[in-house]
This record gives sequence, C-alpha cells and structure tokens, in this order.
Amino acid sequence: MQLHAFELHVPDDLDKSFKSAVQVGAQAVMTTEDAIQITYRTRVAELGKQHKIPVASEFGEFAQAGTLMSFGPSILDQFRYAARYVDQLFKGARPGDLPVEQATRFELLVNLKTAEALGVMIPPAILSRADEVIR
Repeated sequence: MQLHAFELHVPDDLDKSFKSAVQVGAQAVMTTEDAIQITYRTRVAELGKQHKIPVASEFGEFAQAGTLMSFGPSILDQFRYAARYVDQLFKGARPGDLPVEQATRFELLVNLKTAEALGVMIPPAILSRADEVIR
C-alpha cells in the first residue's frame, strides 16, 4: 500500500486533489481533520462518487453527507468533553490541573447508498457492527 498526500489550501483544491488521486491510481481516499474537508464534506462525497473512489473519514458527518463510511470519535461527545472543561475553568480550575482525556466512544457509520453507487459490497459482519447504516 502506498500513501499519497494532497495539500488543500483553498476549497478549489478538492477537485485537483481527486484528479491527482485518480492519476496515481488511488483505490480509496481517507479525509483528515481539516477545516476545508469538514466544511465541504458534501463536495468531498460528490467527488468520491464522481471519480468512483471510496472515501472514508473519522467523522460520522462525512458518511451522513455521502462518503462510504466513517469510524472515529463522536463529535457530539467531543463537544460535551469541551463543555465540561469550560465549566471547570469557569469554576476556577487551573488549565494545567485538568486531565487529558481521550475519546471513549467510537462510531462506525456505513452509507449503503454510496456503496451501491460505487459498486462496493460491504460485508455483513461490518454492517452488523455499524452504529448506523445509512440506506
């Protein structure tokens, strides 16, 4: 397996990145925690379908927007963690005294509409483990 990174500086770079992925023969795309990709996740999903490249992400919002799948921490849980930190800071806690927390809940979302559009078969074992199957 080879890894190819494509830089994004502006939203128009999404189109260029997918064209480059096709040129290098990419068989899949994995998004990163990037403001452009998150903001334009629907466009990312559209480009994946257009170029017949499965796209995966760590955020469920991508699968809901039309990428093939996602697996990662719940963004809502992350916001809850952040709110607890803010609450503790407002109550006088020192930032250096707050513990570092890692996500404890991870979600697997599979988009069957996208799988069908791409001609990808999702094994039943994956579907049975998914937290959400989008039909």
